[in-house]
Amino acid sequence: MPRPVPWIPTVLYGAVLLGGFYYCAIGPGPSARTAGFAAVLGLLVALDFRERGPAPRAVFGARIVLLCAVAALDVSGLSRILFVLVPFLGYFAFGPTAGIALGAGCVALLAGAFTLWVPRWYVEASYISDLLMFALGVVLAVAMAAVAVREQRARARLEGTLAQVAQLSAARERNRLAREIHDSLGHHLTAIGIQLEKAEAFASLDPDGSARAVSSARWSAGRALDEVRASVRTLGPESESEPPGLSRALADLVHHLDGGDRRISLDMSGTERRPLLVLYRAVQEGLTNACRHSGASEIDVRVSYDDHGARLRLADNGSGFGGSAEGFGLAGLRERVRLADGTVDIDTSASGTVLTVGVPW
Repeated sequence: MPRPVPWIPTVLYGAVLLGGFYYCAIGPGPSARTAGFAAVLGLLVALDFRERGPAPRAVFGARIVLLCAVAALDVSGLSRILFVLVPFLGYFAFGPTAGIALGAGCVALLAGAFTLWVPRWYVEASYISDLLMFALGVVLAVAMAAVAVREQRARARLEGTLAQVAQLSAARERNRLAREIHDSLGHHLTAIGIQLEKAEAFASLDPDGSARAVSSARWSAGRALDEVRASVRTLGPESESEPPGLSRALADLVHHLDGGDRRISLDMSGTERRPLLVLYRAVQEGLTNACRHSGASEIDVRVSYDDHGARLRLADNGSGFGGSAEGFGLAGLRERVRLADGTVDIDTSASGTVLTVGVPW
């Protein structure tokens, strides 16, 4: 992970370099020490650009040695401010405890240096002020490091959260498309298979019935193609691809599945407020299961509307599915109804299955 606020050391190096040159210009003038002072600062800048991450121990130690060299070569005394970088960089390299300890050590070393080389410095306001300002700089450096680390960690957590949200969104969209493919294309393919089986069985016995079965299979193929085109064209929320009228759509659906040895009845009561794709898909799923898996000969579909919402009851006299686990279709139906704040109830036995779906307005 890159070190936070990597520009701060470079800015301090530049400020001390300019301050040192200005001091030499208005004071004693340039000297060999000034050249060495500038050269060591250049080494620090190069080291800082080379090491942008948390400094390893060897690099951290080399930086401290160079800071000491700068302080020894600086005739202005401004370079002591650079030692606030010791706790600042130590915080990133070794953690908060080490950063605080290094800051306290730097303040103690400055006080010790004053004691060794400046007699009675503690009664001189300028030295007291320098020590207090340096201590304040250390406190601010440690506080800035702490804020930078917390911000970096928060940004990393945010990026992780955004990545998880993107993954969940992609998974949700994949599940939605899988439900659409299963409920629309899967149903129509099942219907086509049933109608073609009927046409094959009655080809010689009932040519008219066989022709009607082929016509129904052709209708299912056309519907499947239309729904695939609509899905590819919109790829939007389900409400954008709802059938234009639930009553007409269900009537067409039942009409092309009814007949032969299977009777499907449809009853709709109440005033249709708006088309409900969730009920249409529920009827598709119920009819697909009843026609293909249960062996039902009678299927009753009832849809009712009232002031609270719409209700579907689909009952068949098939063999049910007993203790078998629900397949992808029923799981997708439950998820679709849940997203519409509705309810699903399935009552199955050896004498038939009843699917009940309620969707509020």
